[in-house]
Amino acid sequence: MEFDVVGKDIKRTDALKKVTGTLDYVIDQKMQGMLYGKLLRSEHAHAKIVNVDASAAKEIPGVYDVITSTDLPQPVPRFGPIKQDQPLLADRVVNYHGEPVAVVLADSEEAAQKALKKIKVEYEKLPSVSKLDDALRADAPIVNPDSIGMYEELGSNICGNWKFGWGDVEAKNRASSFMLKNVYEFPMIHHFPIEPFSCICYPENGGVAIRSPIQHPFILRRVVAKALHMELSQVRVIGNAIGGGFGGKGYPKIEPLTAYLALHTGKPVKIVLSLEEGFFSARRSSSRVTMNTGFDLEGKIQFQDVKVEFLVGAYADTAPRVASKSSYLGCGPYVTPNARIDCRAVYSHTVPSTAFRGFGMPQIVWAVESQMNEASKVLGIDPLEIRLRNLPKKGEILVPGDRPVDGDWEQGLRKAAETIGWGTEKPDGIGRGIAIGIKNPIPASLSKSIVKLHADGSVTVSVGTSEMGQGARTTMGQIAAESIGVPMERVSLIMADTGAVPFDTATAGSRSTVAMGNAVVSACHDIKEQLTEMAHELFADGSQEEVVISRGTIEAYGKSLSYADILAEYFGPNMGEVVGNGTYKGSKIEGHPVGGKADFWEIVFTAAEVSVDTESGKVYTNKLVNVSDVGCIINPLQAEAQEEGAAIMGMGHTFMEQMVYDDSGRLVNGGALDYRVPTIMDIPAEFISKFIENRDGAGPFGAKGIGESGIIAIAPAVAAAVNDTLGIRFRQLPLSAENVWKELHRESK
Repeated sequence: MEFDVVGKDIKRTDALKKVTGTLDYVIDQKMQGMLYGKLLRSEHAHAKIVNVDASAAKEIPGVYDVITSTDLPQPVPRFGPIKQDQPLLADRVVNYHGEPVAVVLADSEEAAQKALKKIKVEYEKLPSVSKLDDALRADAPIVNPDSIGMYEELGSNICGNWKFGWGDVEAKNRASSFMLKNVYEFPMIHHFPIEPFSCICYPENGGVAIRSPIQHPFILRRVVAKALHMELSQVRVIGNAIGGGFGGKGYPKIEPLTAYLALHTGKPVKIVLSLEEGFFSARRSSSRVTMNTGFDLEGKIQFQDVKVEFLVGAYADTAPRVASKSSYLGCGPYVTPNARIDCRAVYSHTVPSTAFRGFGMPQIVWAVESQMNEASKVLGIDPLEIRLRNLPKKGEILVPGDRPVDGDWEQGLRKAAETIGWGTEKPDGIGRGIAIGIKNPIPASLSKSIVKLHADGSVTVSVGTSEMGQGARTTMGQIAAESIGVPMERVSLIMADTGAVPFDTATAGSRSTVAMGNAVVSACHDIKEQLTEMAHELFADGSQEEVVISRGTIEAYGKSLSYADILAEYFGPNMGEVVGNGTYKGSKIEGHPVGGKADFWEIVFTAAEVSVDTESGKVYTNKLVNVSDVGCIINPLQAEAQEEGAAIMGMGHTFMEQMVYDDSGRLVNGGALDYRVPTIMDIPAEFISKFIENRDGAGPFGAKGIGESGIIAIAPAVAAAVNDTLGIRFRQLPLSAENVWKELHRESK
């Protein structure tokens, strides 16, 4: 089937504004009478707040007020996407280095910043834990002693414990021909968005309006309304352009406090964090995964016994969902007849962890795929072959009770291997590695769309999806243009304003193309049905003929009319429009471990070729290949960009990125100078993105999601390639030059 708009390299509608610096970000916006907020942050990881003296700060010209938790309603309002545990400002005790203690409001950022330096805080230091083993000690200080929820184990630092499984692991443990047990560790990572966290809140119609670069406006609306005891109708969230989110801007951070301040003062309030403050606002969970895998002599998996431990922060944020949903796929993309998965999320006196591109799967896949590479060596089976022997076929069950495999995974794996030159001769000092990444999108989610066909034949699409750099505005426009049959340039979009668009669960999990895309297609179909009825009503003469609608034209009863013609005929000149409503609802299943079946499986096949400078330990990525099963590509140019961007982020946690805490629980590298991220000097010499398009996805035109897959399997593929050339196994990231050099010298002793 040939498409007019879908599958074409249509440039992003916001591209020119981005490259010319004219895109309107929240940090650029001002309002009349606006107050500027600056946050005073804790110097300690865990301490009692004895006294806050803000008297000198209040004397600074231009300062409107200085507010601490004692000035807030009591008990102090708390917020969170899963549980209400994080206070607007530290409540009597600080629980991590960098937690906000006070906020200065002033008529300029300069005055607010000056006043911050005048605030004096007296602390009484308390014991803290910032490492996994320390937090799990029987005598460890409890991070949230008063926390009560559906996940916690009281009297411990266990934020939550989830167990999944099927078959009989114990029986197969005794019967397997070969067993392999290893521990794999993944570092704590910051999102490092170029656009800092920011928001503007102001009173509006008896409630509050929030302008924020937020990925999930409807979640933000719910969280703010609940924290401030307001009706949903009193909170309007206007999702602005996002200059890098990657999950870190998915869930509320500074918005609940800013909204309270706007309501408290009756004025617009703006808070913008510095890049350094971003490190105190969001991070990815570090992890330790213990894999115990049993194989038969042919290399087929007999059982997998997986223990997952995520080190989360001082408050829950969305960490419980990250931990549970990712560990659900703790056996990876392989047929596993017997499985036992035990996952714990562990509180610590560190920055609260939240969603990050891949939603926990890079941590899981690092362990699963590294384990497969180790097994292949011990069993003497090629890494490609051992995967082929364990991959499920299309239509087979991966996880009992969930969606069957929805693609030809062998095809993707073989394409990645072929592209990297697997099995061909390679020069000395060159290593190759291969890995598979998998992820499930948000299950049981809801997306709604409104599409309006105007009197002149142009179209407006209203969706709750956020544009965060992934190109959703262009993609949704293409889907609508193709579905209703108009040129792309005649489609406009309204996005991410809870006061103007219908509900959407979230812009996350690579779900938007499938979920919101289907809602847009449904709304377009609704319009076509209405147009068909209009044609019958206008032209039927005792009998009904078939109405054919194609490429903006309606043919029926011997007539051929444009959309504008039939609307004028039906309503009168410039008198009306047709409004279509569309809904996509994922399957919600009572008692399902994660709430419902996956809408699709997001899967990627990654291969790497590397060389290593043995003098310095630096690893050079000569070639990197990602092959993703996308079903149908809506926009090839954007799909390739998504894969490349995700892969470069994967290079970051593979080679260099790691948040480091000292023994007192203070973050020591929270800034651009000390926290290393990939630059143009670190990218692969050759990067190749390929796609599997069998049009077998659950989304529009057979599409599946894309956007996160590119990051998931980078680390195990690269580590396998390093092992191929050095003969050294790495079970802990990052593979920095220093760490590789240490291993080289340890091996040489």
